[in-house]
Amino acid sequence: MPTEDSPVNTIKHWQECSDVYDFLHQIRLRPGMWLPNGSLQHLQAILTGYRVALAVHSSHEPFAFWPERDFSDWLHKRYGISSSLTWAAEIERHTPADSTPVREFFRLLDDFRRDAVQKPALQETTDRIPGIEFMSNTFVTLFWRRRLLTDALEKLEASGFRIVHLAAKGWTTERDMHRAIATALRFPDYYGHNLDALNDCLGDVACNGPYDGVAEGAGLVLSVTDYDHFAAKSPGAAQVMLDIIAGQGRHAAVVQRRFFALVHSNDPDIQFAPIGAMPVMWNSDEWLNSKRR
Repeated sequence: MPTEDSPVNTIKHWQECSDVYDFLHQIRLRPGMWLPNGSLQHLQAILTGYRVALAVHSSHEPFAFWPERDFSDWLHKRYGISSSLTWAAEIERHTPADSTPVREFFRLLDDFRRDAVQKPALQETTDRIPGIEFMSNTFVTLFWRRRLLTDALEKLEASGFRIVHLAAKGWTTERDMHRAIATALRFPDYYGHNLDALNDCLGDVACNGPYDGVAEGAGLVLSVTDYDHFAAKSPGAAQVMLDIIAGQGRHAAVVQRRFFALVHSNDPDIQFAPIGAMPVMWNSDEWLNSKRR
């Protein structure tokens, strides 16, 4: 993105602009001239006119705003929403008190363009190795927005992963957790309902057990919702459980199997100590604190 002392910060006539992003940068440099009262609706009208001009003159310049939905779809994913409102209206609705809609638009535009550059390489890797984005740091990934979790699970399921769903909201004791996992993963009758036994039996499932017809190259995913409730009731057990999952995920990878967990929390500030000598990280869409607000 341009820096303050970059030559691209030079003000120029709109007719000298090379594409829509060059034109938007000129608006960014002088928003008061282009956008009376700082209205994003006005900016949207300008971009609509820009798009019409492209069509009239049969220009094939890439355009991400209207009627194309690239920017809108990216924005909805960023906000974790499904909406029929325009991108301008959504940004105005979500603008924090210490910012302005115009400032937020350009901040989001920078992120959109940055993601567009990074996405092809990342997509190529994830297409080739499904689930790799949830195994590259540790084998437990946090989610706050349910929609992002659902999207991730749907993609993994479409790639052939087996998803085991666990609802931690009803776990008030460590024994509740053991009972739920033992039932979901069909642990043997001799399961001891303690953390050592969990480590042993989860290892058998992750590294040796059948994955019920899982496609080659896929694996097993634990989806745990409302984990913050369990963490509040049994913080020690909640921490150790994640550590066990991370350890067994690493062991599974050694024998060319894939096992990891996607963990949902209603608390956007929840933190855990490092597991498997690695920190528990938020997913890439919510990694920044500002993205969980």
